[in-house]
Amino acid sequence: MVSDQVPKVLLDFLPCRTPAAWIEAAAAHNEILLIDHAQCEKKAASTAMHLLFRYVEKPGLLSKMSQLAREELLHFEQVVGLMAARGIDYSHLSASRYAEGLRAHVRKNEPGRLIDILIVGAFIEARSCERFASLIPHLDDELARYYRTLLKSEARHFEDYLGLARDYAGSDDNVDERIAAFREHERELIESTDTHFRFHSGVLT
Repeated sequence: MVSDQVPKVLLDFLPCRTPAAWIEAAAAHNEILLIDHAQCEKKAASTAMHLLFRYVEKPGLLSKMSQLAREELLHFEQVVGLMAARGIDYSHLSASRYAEGLRAHVRKNEPGRLIDILIVGAFIEARSCERFASLIPHLDDELARYYRTLLKSEARHFEDYLGLARDYAGSDDNVDERIAAFREHERELIESTDTHFRFHSGVLT
């Protein structure tokens, strides 16, 4: 059960659970799952590095993002290693609409822009954690063991992003209202249909 492996606060943060149809598609597309998972880890490291360079005046963010970038790159290396052992080539895949779909609603001006970027990061990490846990019963033993090792780090990354969003919110910035708005966008992306399977895709048509 997902609820046995993932913190309740994380599950409560998400607007919905991953649809069973997505889990079935993931079990049938292990190669694409791993390739896109690797790309997601690389993108997560890139996002953390971008924040490191853009917000140099925020020491709390610098510390969290530095650690997060290192962990995401380690996960990238591990997934690429799993792929190599299975004879899976690391080929290019088009990105899912998930991350960009969330970022389309990020405000343009500071400090709202940073708060929204951090909230989006929290949703991405929370959804990743929930999907890893959902997939574990449907994977071979090696992949299931590996995904189980990722649960704690993904949950911690969720907490880090959400904590930073609350820390840096200005007096006029209601973080809970922004979370509620992004929850509805996230639900639509997860529950609507997609033509291509990806780690963060919706349900296949």
